[in-house]
Amino acid sequence: MGFLQDPPQLAHPYRDDPLFRAMLRRALPPARLAAIEADLQALGDYALMEWHRACRSTRRKPVLTQWDAWGNRIDRIELTEAWQEGPHITTEHAVLASGHEAHEHARLEEFARVYLYHVASEFYSCPLAMTDGAATALKASGNKALIERALPHLLSRDASTFWLSGQWMTENAGGSDVGHTETVARQDASGQWRLYGRKWFSSAVVGEMALALARPQGAGDGPAALALFYVETMDGERRKPELVIDRLKDKLGTHELPTAEIHLDGLPAWPLGELANGVRQVAPMLNITRTWNAMGATASMARALSLARDYATRRRAFGKRLIDQPLHAHTLADMQAEFEAAFALTFEVAHLLGRVEHGAALPHEVALLRLLTPLAKLWTGKMAVKLCSEALECFGGAGYVEDTGLPQLLRDAQVYAIWEGTTNVLSLDSLRALAGDNLGALRTAIEGWLADSIDAHARQEIHRALDAAGAYLQAHGSERESLEAGARGLALTLARCTAAALLARHDTWSAPHGAARTGAALRRFVAHGLMRFSTGNATDTALLLGPH
Repeated sequence: MGFLQDPPQLAHPYRDDPLFRAMLRRALPPARLAAIEADLQALGDYALMEWHRACRSTRRKPVLTQWDAWGNRIDRIELTEAWQEGPHITTEHAVLASGHEAHEHARLEEFARVYLYHVASEFYSCPLAMTDGAATALKASGNKALIERALPHLLSRDASTFWLSGQWMTENAGGSDVGHTETVARQDASGQWRLYGRKWFSSAVVGEMALALARPQGAGDGPAALALFYVETMDGERRKPELVIDRLKDKLGTHELPTAEIHLDGLPAWPLGELANGVRQVAPMLNITRTWNAMGATASMARALSLARDYATRRRAFGKRLIDQPLHAHTLADMQAEFEAAFALTFEVAHLLGRVEHGAALPHEVALLRLLTPLAKLWTGKMAVKLCSEALECFGGAGYVEDTGLPQLLRDAQVYAIWEGTTNVLSLDSLRALAGDNLGALRTAIEGWLADSIDAHARQEIHRALDAAGAYLQAHGSERESLEAGARGLALTLARCTAAALLARHDTWSAPHGAARTGAALRRFVAHGLMRFSTGNATDTALLLGPH
């Protein structure tokens, strides 16, 4: 009959994830966990259903139809099933709205939902991140008229009134360097602001509104002269004619997500606040969207590991199951330890975000959130690519075959290191977050997390890495170029050091319950090493990059 192989089966992402469930029990009051459990169960059910559906059909891309049969410009985008279901899943289970409830656990409860929904959503979670960021920026702006107009839609729990928001920042001149923005805002005869220009990377063009950077006519050059504008994209059921979709991007991954290049040809707009310092007005969005990015990376790693672990129990080679092969088991355990560390850091950032937003944070935690957000984003983004690549190896040739659904995991993972700032951009942002004595905030937090730690070796290694980071900053603090050149290694060291301390905290909490595996994750992660400092120098860099 020939070779037949059972495909991997996805475990239920909520019921069958002991790490996730333990974190929720540790971090949430019992009443809060009970209140959200039905949504978590349902989102896990949806993820399981979507995996089986994806395995039965060829995943497809959105289709842009720019003109109808009679020559009218329509710019209609046909979406996948998961995207069509997105508004209903989002609103029914409060995937986004829960993050804006008035209590300190709101963000943790929101991102618990995101963790379960992200992969199944086929990156519908991307415009949800933009929408969450827009809601946060609107609230921070204090613009009463726009808040009353848009916020009920963005946070709606009814699919019929729910709006998605775009975030239109990137232009042809560059991504993170928005100072070269060429989109211009002009007032017409009635005083209405209108936007003219081209946005090169718009990942939520199917939404009902967007926040866009533009330079008011007559304003100076540079980022400080930019303003942040609110726009609406729809005129009833039709897209506004002043918003023209040039094309959809043909991307390495995130195929189901319609990412567009657009022209703005007089699109009506309203300033969020002052007609300057728009980049500063964007800042409240960054903690939100970068946390969504880190959670997406963590969820993708969880999916890849779940499938690889299950497959190891089904595939036999050389007379034994893969799980019984010592080297394969060792490899999976290494991956699991790295993942659990990333999981710990990502959910700590989510919980901390809610505590800061609702005034429940300790004095040092505002600075801590400012530092940990870029660290979590950059580290999980890089790790997702590495771990998903390793996971594909666990399937052998099947991991390289499109209709298994597995290659999509790796293609999609590459986006996490790019969206919301590349690794280098985030590393430099981490340096800014360390200005003054903000490393002290991390020291204070780590001391608290390790206060009752039962693993003396882990405590020692964490302190050693943290002291080394402090010494590195002190040694290079007066040499800006040297400090920036090593910023990536410093950031990765601080991320790993923080994650290890959080694993130690969870191990201490778990010990009375007999959960020996948490100690195993901590020991293995620490054994991989916490320090990642760069040892290169400027002379070698110049020689290597100079003429050959």
